[in-house]
Amino acid sequence: MKLESQTQNIARAVKRVCDEYHSRREKLLQILEELNELYGYLSEYVMKEVAKNLDMQVSEIYGVATFYSFLNTKPKGKNIIRLCQTVSCELAGKQRIANALENELGIRFGETTPDGMFSLEYTNCIGMCNQGPAMLINDDVYYNLDPEKAVDIVEKYH
Repeated sequence: MKLESQTQNIARAVKRVCDEYHSRREKLLQILEELNELYGYLSEYVMKEVAKNLDMQVSEIYGVATFYSFLNTKPKGKNIIRLCQTVSCELAGKQRIANALENELGIRFGETTPDGMFSLEYTNCIGMCNQGPAMLINDDVYYNLDPEKAVDIVEKYH
C-alpha cells in the first residue's frame, strides 16, 4: 500500500511539473532538470511518467536524460564532484587531481561513497578552459586546481 501511494505521489508531481510547461515537448530539458532537482535523479518510473505526460517514447526521454551530464539516472551522492575532462584541463594536470580525489574519497570516478556524501564524475567543458584544471562541486566552480587544493576544497563539504 505504501509503495502504491508513493508512486501515485510521484505521478502527481511529474504531472504538475509537466503542466507547468504546458506539456510541451520542447520544454523536455527544463522538465527533466526540475524533476532531477526534486528527486536527486530521474528514476525509470519518473521517465515513464514524463513520457506519458508528453506523449513521447520512454527511449526519447532516456536519451535526453543520459546525454546531459547534469541529469542523473541513478541516485548520486549529496555532493557531486564533476572534474572537467577537456584537453585543456588534461594538459593542465587533470589526472593528478583525479588521483587525489579518488585517494581522498576512497572511490573511483563513476562511483558514490558508501555514506552517500560524494559522487565522482567526469564532465565536459565547464567554461574554465584558461584556468584549468577545473571542477564543479554541486553548483560551485573551482579552478586552477592542484591536488592539495582539490582535497582541501572537498574537505569543506564533509
